[in-house]
Amino acid sequence: MKLLIVEDEKKLRISLANNIPWEKHDIEVVGLAANGREALQWIESRRPELVLLDIHMPKMNGLELAEAARRIDPDIRCIVLSGHDNFGYARQAMELGISRYLLKPAGDTEILNAVLEAADRIRSELARRHNMAELHGRWRQHLPHLQELFMQQWISGTLGEDDLARRGQELQIVWPASEAFAVAVIDIDAAGGTGTASCPGADDYPLLQFSLTDIAKESLGSLAWRVFRDGSGATVAVFAAPEGVHPNQLLLHIHTAAVKLTGTAKECLKLTASAGISGTAYGTGQLALLYRQARKSLEERIVHGNDIVIPYRDTGAAGRGMLPPVSLEKMFESSLETGHAEKAAEVLKKLLACGAAATASAEDVQERLIALGGTVARLIHQQGWTIREVAEDDFDVYAHLSRLKTREQAFDWLLRLVNRYCAYLQKERSGTVHETVRQMLAIVDEQIGKEISLHDVAERLFVNSSYLSRLFKQEVGKPFSNYVIDKKMERAKRLLQEGCKVYDTAERVGYKDVGYFSRLFHKYWGVTPGDVKDSSR
Repeated sequence: MKLLIVEDEKKLRISLANNIPWEKHDIEVVGLAANGREALQWIESRRPELVLLDIHMPKMNGLELAEAARRIDPDIRCIVLSGHDNFGYARQAMELGISRYLLKPAGDTEILNAVLEAADRIRSELARRHNMAELHGRWRQHLPHLQELFMQQWISGTLGEDDLARRGQELQIVWPASEAFAVAVIDIDAAGGTGTASCPGADDYPLLQFSLTDIAKESLGSLAWRVFRDGSGATVAVFAAPEGVHPNQLLLHIHTAAVKLTGTAKECLKLTASAGISGTAYGTGQLALLYRQARKSLEERIVHGNDIVIPYRDTGAAGRGMLPPVSLEKMFESSLETGHAEKAAEVLKKLLACGAAATASAEDVQERLIALGGTVARLIHQQGWTIREVAEDDFDVYAHLSRLKTREQAFDWLLRLVNRYCAYLQKERSGTVHETVRQMLAIVDEQIGKEISLHDVAERLFVNSSYLSRLFKQEVGKPFSNYVIDKKMERAKRLLQEGCKVYDTAERVGYKDVGYFSRLFHKYWGVTPGDVKDSSR
């Protein structure tokens, strides 16, 4: 937890910072201010949770500072350390929500306990805000979105039977009693329609798709079991046959409702929409298949035109030419972008398995290879690399995909590409990490004669201090503050051995308080600066 000390008396200010063991209690002193205006600048830039302040100071007194600090951060806790036993001050401090009002000369232990008590109150408040009741409320608020994500995963075919039952129960999905299902996919036509908005732009399209889903939920009423959007933004409606209703009757009802829905969309949005209707199937495990049938039917509007409801027709080779689920393709790309080789390999298997049972020719395998290999190649170029340097000896396969005679050979080639891409990404990121640490080390060497804090370094590198702290310790093997002390003490010893005076040495390694420097030097080396200087004569 971060602490700002505000005291106009320099000696007391330095004493409060150096003589109280803040670090042992996880309190980090992030700044020392001599007046209220200077303190406000620290508060705005460093965002301390705790402020230890005096009342009588130039430019802005402590109570005015406390009030201004609360306006910047309502959760900040202030502890007053005052030399004035004034009831009016104490009452005003209570009205401002100041945690403690201590009188000078307060002992170090009393001051430390007051700050720790305020820190405990902050932690208790944070715990209260994040208790289970509030988390449950937030979960309820996001439940519709979570249910939609669940349905998107379901239609993508990535969930097993056990996952369906378990996660459906967790998300309060009420399963229909029927076992016969059908699916419709409805989407805005890219062109056509009536009015001035007959051809929506890229910026308008997502909003229009969202509006179409709202219209579908209202228009389909109780006929549809679930209405949601898929990964591309199209509206998906899942239907379950009521008891006593034949599956063919269900399809007739769906077609009638879909025609009405597209008509309503035209009236409300001044745009045409089309729908693709699947066949019927039994069991929730067939939902992914039904979605793909509906999606395939919708794609046929390129033949039949817009503003149409298209039924699914089984041509005897339904799996051939069928696109894999959009969510799977996005998952594959996302896994590569994050360098998650195992996840990418897992998704790759599913992508190659899509329609595998119906794929009967080498051309179909090559079609899938071109698509997946192209995804890897595009990501390589986005990173500014060349395909040859990443793919290495597998580069030539890009130009000779016909050499891959079996599905196993194709998978092995793609898997090697995935692993090489992720390994190359990791290597590049490691180089970036080492460069950041190198910059930190250079800053320490450059600023060795000044006060050096991790926050100052973070601001210079335009990253957050928490990230730098973990990165530095991981790469160097010790905390940043310890490394800085090591460098300063080593330089101080060298300067003293070269005959430099103790006062000048302290100043040249960034310590303006010679007494504090001497104590730190003795603690670090086990001898005083004077002992080192005398031994060098």
